[in-house]
Amino acid sequence: MFFDTTFLKNDEIQLFLEKTAEGNEEKGWVPAYHFAICNLEGTKMGTCDLRLGHNDKLYFGGNIGYRVEESYRGHHYAEKACLLLFELAKKHELGDLIITCNPDNYPSRKTCEYAGGELLEVAELPADSDMRVRGETKKCIYRFEL
Repeated sequence: MFFDTTFLKNDEIQLFLEKTAEGNEEKGWVPAYHFAICNLEGTKMGTCDLRLGHNDKLYFGGNIGYRVEESYRGHHYAEKACLLLFELAKKHELGDLIITCNPDNYPSRKTCEYAGGELLEVAELPADSDMRVRGETKKCIYRFEL
């Protein structure tokens, strides 16, 4: 089910697998990889994850999530991590991916644009969405053709 991930690196960053998670059909969760985004010396600069599959929850939550620590922002590390995760997604034959972000999160929107995403819509979150509990109401939905 899960592949070796040691190839997830480029000339600036490497993704270190921190854990994998099995899916839970009842909750609508799919299997996922969780990584540390590190420089080539191994310093952790952020995190990212790849969720394997497609369902209604992932349309709003996305196949990829990322966070770069504030002191490392501005170097396109999230975009570079996404591009590496695209290679892993291809191994899983996903075909396409969704990445979402809040409409007012302009750095994340730029990350999606730089990585080649197509903005499908700014969607209203469903009334029963877990994200609404956190006060979120809308998501920018970006699609990436692998």
